[in-house]
Amino acid sequence: MYTLKKSLGQHFLKDEEIILDIIGALKKDEFARLLEVGPGAGALTKHLIQLPGIDFKAVELDEEKITYLEKTYPILKDKIIHQSFLDIDQPFTEPFVVIGNFPYNISTQILFKILDWKDHVPVIIGMFQKEVAERAAAKPGSKAFGVLSALIQPFYDIEYLFDVPPDRFNPPPKVMSGVIRLTRKTTVLTVRSDKAYKNLVKTAFNQRRKTLRNAVKSLFYPEELKDPIFNKRAEALSIEDFAALTFKMQ
Repeated sequence: MYTLKKSLGQHFLKDEEIILDIIGALKKDEFARLLEVGPGAGALTKHLIQLPGIDFKAVELDEEKITYLEKTYPILKDKIIHQSFLDIDQPFTEPFVVIGNFPYNISTQILFKILDWKDHVPVIIGMFQKEVAERAAAKPGSKAFGVLSALIQPFYDIEYLFDVPPDRFNPPPKVMSGVIRLTRKTTVLTVRSDKAYKNLVKTAFNQRRKTLRNAVKSLFYPEELKDPIFNKRAEALSIEDFAALTFKMQ
């Protein structure tokens, strides 16, 4: 068997109904390559490896889980990348879908890493701490709208699919979980540069209680800061607003 490692944030999904709901969400899209992040004991994996005609890979840091998975599902031999997701190279050269019960302690970093691969990843289906899932899907004007929302939403439409209570895991986490689907947009925002957009968003939300004028004044000439939009706070701006402002930055 295997042991659960608290240090790796391991909470394994045990509810078969929830598992099948996630698989059902995945099947709504056509794809040829699939990467699972953190297969753990194989709750999702056992279904994923049965999908016909799919080039499947998984990334798992825990060597004990890799040994267990390869013994339980021999088809996984040579299909598991033994690394932290944050350290791996892009696993496919052609487009691929990402799925996973993401380790909650690095889930935001996982999304930001996938952003680097955005032109190769049309769909992501992930389980997150509910608070993180809600932040990713949040709309401008809401308290949950922040850096995560504003950096991901220019590239992906985000749908909050369903909640997953703590008792559906072993061991139960102390938080509610949520599953979201991210679908690559066919039309993306026009920005001065990805770097400028990211800098503006991070600077604006770094002092989100201040008006935009005070939060981002170092990025603009004084004349530009007279625009009434700078009277707003960061969460009141849409991603289109941020994109337009990138062209007025110093």
